[in-house]
Amino acid sequence: MSSNEQQWTLYTQHEASGESREFTCGFMVNCAGYYNYDQGYRPHFAGEENFKGQIIHPQQWPEELDYSGKKVVVIGSGATAITVVPAMAEKAAKVTMLQRSPSYIMAMPDTDKVSMAMNKVLPKKWVFNMTRGRNILIQRGLYLACQRWPERARKLLISHMHKQAPNIDVRHFSPSYMPWDQRLCAAPDGDFFTSLRSGKADIATDHIERFDETGIVLKSGQHLEADIIVSATGLDVQLMGGLELKLDGEPVVLPRKMTYKGILIQDIPNYGWIFGYTNAPWTLKSDIGGQYLCRLFAYMEKQGFSAATPVDHGDNITDSGMLDGFAPGYISRAKDRMPRQGKEAPWAVTMHYGKDKDTLVNQAVDDGILAFSSPAAAGRDNVQPIKATA
Repeated sequence: MSSNEQQWTLYTQHEASGESREFTCGFMVNCAGYYNYDQGYRPHFAGEENFKGQIIHPQQWPEELDYSGKKVVVIGSGATAITVVPAMAEKAAKVTMLQRSPSYIMAMPDTDKVSMAMNKVLPKKWVFNMTRGRNILIQRGLYLACQRWPERARKLLISHMHKQAPNIDVRHFSPSYMPWDQRLCAAPDGDFFTSLRSGKADIATDHIERFDETGIVLKSGQHLEADIIVSATGLDVQLMGGLELKLDGEPVVLPRKMTYKGILIQDIPNYGWIFGYTNAPWTLKSDIGGQYLCRLFAYMEKQGFSAATPVDHGDNITDSGMLDGFAPGYISRAKDRMPRQGKEAPWAVTMHYGKDKDTLVNQAVDDGILAFSSPAAAGRDNVQPIKATA
């Protein structure tokens, strides 16, 4: 970003062809999320070179993989494992989910029968709005209940899981953390539990000692035979799609910056970052974040401003990361790469849809914290564009 030119210059390179392209813009919005989509987190396992079968990470899934009649071990207990296990259990001889610690899993209906019935008698737009509002309230209520009564919520969720698959020892459904310290996993129509009840899938809760030629040796001494091992070991965080930001030639060090309203970045002009919720659907924040940016663009155009920069006038930065308190492994591994949390609004990240909606959709754009500027009147021809490389 060149402050004098008030322009971003973005350099890209095509991964396959190596072709380079250059783009310029006045305002850049990054919607790349915070995952590395090229590769996931893949730890090395002792002795894995001795295993005679296939080791697969879900992000590099072979299209021609034939697992019919094979013994499969899926390492992991998160959303990926909860999805992969029932899908593979349909054709595999046996699928075992190997977990170090269980996750909270809820059987959720895959079809909203109430909405389908309402669609027959009410306008679809009404049904959509009512269903959206209902789901937001239910999800928010569940989250708040888990935060206020964690022990009670823990017992209820463990009971729910055990009732769904009573043939499985309850210890495999007893996480070491409290509900919503990490995301809850959803099993559409309870498909994960169906595969457990049928006997086509089971669970092992243990730590890996090593791989051998025919499977995995656990620290308890148990041996899991496998033809295929799926390493559903998590995601790797890559902020902003791997974009390297530079402001007037100097790299932007994100861990020294705060987010403004969860959308803009402290001291960085004309840069939006859409970052969703960790305790609710990602798209809720994306929707109101997009509305805020449209309001900001309209205000800048009306007032004749060309740049908007969030500026901290109150020493709000803290040592806390923007996602402290949310504890999955992929976030813990990336804590030193995350922006900071501020002491108070608009620098504090709330993860609260109601508060964020008021802040982003209703409150005034010009709040005394955003610094606006007009196009530079002179010197543009002598300014070299600054790279923002990807």
